[in-house]
Amino acid sequence: MINVEQLELILEALPDPAFILSRTGKYVGVFGGRDTRYYHDGTGLIGLYISDVIKPEKANWFLEQIATALESRKLLVTEYELSNRDVKGLDDDGPKDPIWFEGRVQALSFRVDDEDVVLWVASNILERHLLESRLRELGDTDQLTGLFNRRKLENDLVRLHESSARHAVPTSVFIFDLDNFKIINDTQGHHAGDEIIRTVADVCRSAFRQTDTVCRYGGDEFVVALPNTGPEQAAQFAERLHHALRRALGRFSAEGAVVTASIGVTTMLPADRSYEDALKRADRALYDAKSQGKDRVVLV
Repeated sequence: MINVEQLELILEALPDPAFILSRTGKYVGVFGGRDTRYYHDGTGLIGLYISDVIKPEKANWFLEQIATALESRKLLVTEYELSNRDVKGLDDDGPKDPIWFEGRVQALSFRVDDEDVVLWVASNILERHLLESRLRELGDTDQLTGLFNRRKLENDLVRLHESSARHAVPTSVFIFDLDNFKIINDTQGHHAGDEIIRTVADVCRSAFRQTDTVCRYGGDEFVVALPNTGPEQAAQFAERLHHALRRALGRFSAEGAVVTASIGVTTMLPADRSYEDALKRADRALYDAKSQGKDRVVLV
């Protein structure tokens, strides 16, 4: 049988820290955390409250998790990040890469100082989180351009259509492709074609906002989803993009044909049953731009 002294030694040897926390967020006990690659000594927390250490928004989140675990009496597993921005008394700028943890929270069957308590085991999962983020990024990214791919676009368009339908948030969509691209590709080879595609991607990175979804849809076709953007602003964006592409692509030509861009633009409508209705409308606008002589913007 393990005696009390041996049990204390076992708890102290745990690589991940284990906290006994009260319903009000008091640090009742701290054990383990002996993997010094990831953790600092937490014994100084005993007697303090989470609100003494963590800024209000994140402290309230911790209290919510504790309450959920106490009410369910089941193991609660949650992932969260902590940075200098969350901890009181530190520089608000925070580290470039916040640390990610997995918290395992279990209600305990006893009380301390007449308060319900939980066991909270915190595991540093930064390496795993970075790997998962990188895998998601690779799964959502076009290899040649570094822009988003079709899968990412479709996921974002579903979300944006729901936001447009439920909350009347305006969302616009561009479809554009490159005029005379095939001539360059056929006469000068795929390396020249790839250079053109990468040039378009560079223009898009400069032209659009971080909130916009810019996607290489396939071949020389691109789609852009612009949240919080109505028809008038979308028209302005499209004209700026058109001029920027004309400047950047003017150096690519073959057999007297210069590479330009034709752009179809639309805005999601209340009558749209799905994002596909808007996408088809933008595609028709692109067809109209082609049929009207190419190298232009058409809005529908």
